[in-house]
Amino acid sequence: MRGILLELIIIRVLKVLKTKRMPMKVFFVCGGNIKNFEIVPFIKEQGESLKEQGIDVDYFPVVGKGFWGYLKAGMKIRRHCKKNRYDLIHAHYTYSGWAAVIGSGKIPVVLSLLGSDAYGNFIGVNKVSLSSRFSTLSTWLIQPFVREIISKSKNIEKYVYLKHKSNLIPNGINKRKFNPKTINGTCRCPNKKRNVLFLGNKKDVRKNYSLAEAAVAKLPFSNVELINPYPIAHSEVPLYLAKADVIVVPSLMEGSPNIVKEAMACNCPIVATDIGDVRWVLGNTEGCYISSFDVDEFSERIKEALIFSETVGRTKGREQILKLGLDSETIAKQIIEVYKKAVS
Repeated sequence: MRGILLELIIIRVLKVLKTKRMPMKVFFVCGGNIKNFEIVPFIKEQGESLKEQGIDVDYFPVVGKGFWGYLKAGMKIRRHCKKNRYDLIHAHYTYSGWAAVIGSGKIPVVLSLLGSDAYGNFIGVNKVSLSSRFSTLSTWLIQPFVREIISKSKNIEKYVYLKHKSNLIPNGINKRKFNPKTINGTCRCPNKKRNVLFLGNKKDVRKNYSLAEAAVAKLPFSNVELINPYPIAHSEVPLYLAKADVIVVPSLMEGSPNIVKEAMACNCPIVATDIGDVRWVLGNTEGCYISSFDVDEFSERIKEALIFSETVGRTKGREQILKLGLDSETIAKQIIEVYKKAVS
C-alpha cells in the first residue's frame, strides 16, 4: 500500500513538473560592427519586448567581417551553446544567420531578414551595387538551413522562396518611450526656426541626405533649418521628434524603417519616399506625405508638412500605429508564435 501511494505521489510530481516548463530561452545573434552601438537599438528593443512577454533572451554581437569573421563567430557560438541551454537561436541579418547555423548544432535557428541582406545595397534610384548581390545570393542559399524566416516588409519577403517558412512581421515600437504625452514638455518653441529633422547617417548613400538638403534649400521660407544630430543615443530620439516640425526620410530603399513608426507614435509630421512599407504605415494620416525622388516634389511635400505643423500642429499618427498593431507588445507576441513553430 505504501509503495502504491509513493508511486502515485511521484507520478503527480512529474505531471506538475511537466506543466511548469521553464521559460523559453532564446539566443539573439546579430551584427556587432556598428561603431556607436554594441547592439543595434531596434534589435535590443525587440529582445527587451520579448523579455516582457516571459522569454529569456541572451545577446551575441558578431564582431568581425567577411567569411572568416562569421566562421569564427560560428565556432564561438557553438562553444557557448554547449555550455548553455537554448531552445532556439534568433539571428538578425543573413550573415549573422550563417554564423548561427554554423554554431547551432541541433538548436533550431530563426532568421530575420532586415533589408539589404535580401535586396542589396542601393547606391542610386533603382540602382544596386554589384558587390551586394552576394548578400542576395547568400539569403537564397541559407533558407534550407533555418526553421523559420521573418521578413520586415513585403519587398523583403519576396526574396524568400521557401514560403512555408515565411513570416511577415515588421519591427514594433515602444509605445511608452515614443509617447507624445511624456515628451510634450520639450516641444517646439514658437517664433523660432522651424526644424526639419533628418536622423540618418548623411554619409550613408542609401539614406539619401542630398535629396533632403536640396529640397530644404528650395523652400520659400527663410526660417527653416535642416537638423542632422547623428549619431545620437536611441533614448534621445523621442526628444528630437518632439522638437521637430517635420521629419524627412528620403531613403533610396528601406524595409520597414523604424524611424517612420517612431515618428508616427510621437505624432510628428513626416515626409518620406515610397520605400518599404512606408505607404502602408502612413495610410491616410493627415500631415504625413509620400514623395518621389524628384527634388521639387520632395520640397513641395516638406512645405505642405511645415504648413500643417504651423496651422494644425501634430498628426494622429499614434492612432494609426496602434490600429496597425505595430507596438512592441503586439509584435513580440507574433514573434513568439514563430518561435513555437520553430521548436515544435
